[in-house]
Amino acid sequence: MTATTPTATAAHAAPTARTGRLARLWRGRPEDAPWARPAFLGLLAVTTVLYLWNLSASGYANSFYSAAVQAGGESWKAFFFGSLDAANAITVDKPPAALWPMALSVRLFGLGSWQILVPEVLMGVGTVAVLYAAVRRRFGAGAGLIAGAVLALTPVAALMFRFNNPDALLALLMTVAVYGVLRALERAEGAAKWLVLAGVAFGFAFLTKTLQAFLILPPLALVYAVCAPARPLRRFGQLGLAGLALVVSGGWWVALVELWPAASRPYVGGSQNNSFLELTFGYNGLGRINGNEVGSVGGGGGGGQGGGWGETGPLRMFNDSIGGQISWLLPAALLLLLAGLVVTWRAPRTDTARAAFLVWGGALLMTLGVFSFMAGIFHEYYTVALAPYLAALIGMGAAVLWEERTRFAASVGLAAAAGVTAWWGWTLLGRTPDHLPWLRWTVLVAGAVAALGLLAAGRADRRLGLAAAGLGLAAGLAGPFAYTLETLSTGHQGSIVTAGPAGAGFGGRGPGGGGPRMDGGDGGRNGGTQPPNGFPNGFPGGGQTQGGQFQGGQFPGGRMQPPGGQSQGGQNQPSTGQNQPSTGQTGQAPAGQMPGFGERGGMGGGGGMGGLLNGASVGAEAKEKLLQDADAYTWAAAAVGAQNAASYQLATEKPVMAIGGFNGSDPSPTLAQFKEYVAEGKIHYFIGSGGGGTGGGMGGPGGGAGSSSEISTWVQENFAAVTVGSATFYDLTSEK
Repeated sequence: MTATTPTATAAHAAPTARTGRLARLWRGRPEDAPWARPAFLGLLAVTTVLYLWNLSASGYANSFYSAAVQAGGESWKAFFFGSLDAANAITVDKPPAALWPMALSVRLFGLGSWQILVPEVLMGVGTVAVLYAAVRRRFGAGAGLIAGAVLALTPVAALMFRFNNPDALLALLMTVAVYGVLRALERAEGAAKWLVLAGVAFGFAFLTKTLQAFLILPPLALVYAVCAPARPLRRFGQLGLAGLALVVSGGWWVALVELWPAASRPYVGGSQNNSFLELTFGYNGLGRINGNEVGSVGGGGGGGQGGGWGETGPLRMFNDSIGGQISWLLPAALLLLLAGLVVTWRAPRTDTARAAFLVWGGALLMTLGVFSFMAGIFHEYYTVALAPYLAALIGMGAAVLWEERTRFAASVGLAAAAGVTAWWGWTLLGRTPDHLPWLRWTVLVAGAVAALGLLAAGRADRRLGLAAAGLGLAAGLAGPFAYTLETLSTGHQGSIVTAGPAGAGFGGRGPGGGGPRMDGGDGGRNGGTQPPNGFPNGFPGGGQTQGGQFQGGQFPGGRMQPPGGQSQGGQNQPSTGQNQPSTGQTGQAPAGQMPGFGERGGMGGGGGMGGLLNGASVGAEAKEKLLQDADAYTWAAAAVGAQNAASYQLATEKPVMAIGGFNGSDPSPTLAQFKEYVAEGKIHYFIGSGGGGTGGGMGGPGGGAGSSSEISTWVQENFAAVTVGSATFYDLTSEK
């Protein structure tokens, strides 16, 4: 026998160990079927490829957040506070956690579309992975794969996991929180660490989108208090520990901001008193529920009536504006939730299957209820928060009923889920009749055949039952898959974006946002007479579309003018109705076309509104002018409204002060402060609107008044104007 030297043994052992780790990664857990782990990895790979495809078509996406990301990539102070510019004039109107991954990416790899949006894609893939893990543990790999596929192919998920709003990180953290609670419910020992994980996820979710993070907290805490296997006192002690983790992980940043001297930090955007707590409980809190958002314009129906943000009520998620974003499998999810609870009803108190239905179902119903009845600002893309809960219930419910399929009631449940999904898909596809018209009837027929097959699944050959189940799943996912592919093929920019083909929502596609058009069309819905979100008389201020033209609409701060279009005698000239191809730059809508409505309720584009939705196109001449001696100033320029300022900041990568925050209604800076900045030579230019105006902004919900309007008037009176491209510049270093 030949002796083996230690060196030779080590040389052979290392590859063997590496090979073993790779094999375990590919094979997965020994108790899983051989196909489970490869299928899961394949799901993640396909999701990644889909979400990365055509990613740069969206350019800087929402320039409001991209400007803050650029600032955070330049300044650690701006990074910490979520400032809109590296000189730290004002923050975004959200806490900054969602900006941090993107800002780190920009700091490492430079400013660009991919650097900003790839972290969002990774959050989407991560959400699919966590959802799969949460569902698979109790219901099997098949259920986990169904849940992951449903989430990945939900149109609004495909939209927001490729966009730079905070919702991508929020969805990931909420899914992690649910996963932590489900792991804690499995056994008494070791539960505390999983509840702490959930608490930390909730805390950072609060730092992502404030109080929306707590929507699902009550049902999760209640289910754990009732269903956990530990003794009652221990359960409440563990919940208390999780609550402490939440407070610490979410409260450290709030405490620092509130304790930091206001004079040495940026103004808290979205607040009226420079207070993050006011922002949290006002504009971003109760204001979203009752519609009384101080500093917002155009919103708030109140009382469950149709208002500025659409008709509220139990059918809101199914209406023309929102249905195509999220509701494709929502009826089936509700049906399967009921079925899952019926099947597990007689199980012991600590049964983890029933607890899972209660957790995911409670999260869905709580979020669904708030979204359906909130009277304040509401946008279609908010519904991405529902997607993980809905997808989990589809996977879990299908798995439970499949196992029970020999019972006639279970086969009826499966058939009903397939049938109602096919019918609702047929209905939603009918709202965009010009998009793949053949698909509508294909979905209906395939769903009907699948439903009939599932009725006999318990008595038929297993292969026939699987074929019927596969056909039903394919029919149910065909509609959202088609909308998702359309979403992936189109760039999305601005503050309001929607998924799917034209007519599937009320938001931005392409460089101009693609919202309701001034030519009387609105993407194929409502006959071109009124946008779908329920604005009184069609648009804020009583405006309507008549004969293809917008009539007489007034905003609180003055007359509405679409970006690039002309306003004459209270009418806006018709647009061409064409979406221009994306250039990857922050842009305006085509002439005469009105994008959707902004996060704070403002109208978009340049013109008299100061770029409240999509900002302005920045030409070479304007860019060159701003870059001249830019390093000699704290701010290369100032402009009313964050989107307008963001456009110039992203084009030059120099700080541009956003006067008044998002829509110009925040009292920052005051006229006295602005005069002081000018006297000290800190601001080079003031950028007004196109056509020689000052871009006076909204000036607050009362209209016309406010520091932004005062600043605009003072600048116009004391400094000479010069037209630079389509914008008006005022040199603040040279008085008249």
